[in-house]
Amino acid sequence: ADGYYEYVIYECVYSTSDYSDMVNLLSYSFNKVVHTQFNSTVGKFVGFTEVGVKYAENFNEDKAYLKRMKAEVDKVCIPNAHNYDSLVRDKT
Repeated sequence: ADGYYEYVIYECVYSTSDYSDMVNLLSYSFNKVVHTQFNSTVGKFVGFTEVGVKYAENFNEDKAYLKRMKAEVDKVCIPNAHNYDSLVRDKT
């Protein structure tokens, strides 16, 4: 029960069937508090805590990493959403 809990959540969020509003979110949390998050719409990491701001600054210095993260929408999110949506729609 006592201890620390650190985790990362990777999400592809959308609400339209053409995926035009697809957003790639990568959130870093510690003890249920999100401290750093990448949002593909914003195009960079944002820090929400004192430590998170430092992490975001470090992540944002790596331009190649930011470019890869932005590209994840087209490379990962949309293809997976297309596959999963077709599986669900075929079952209804």
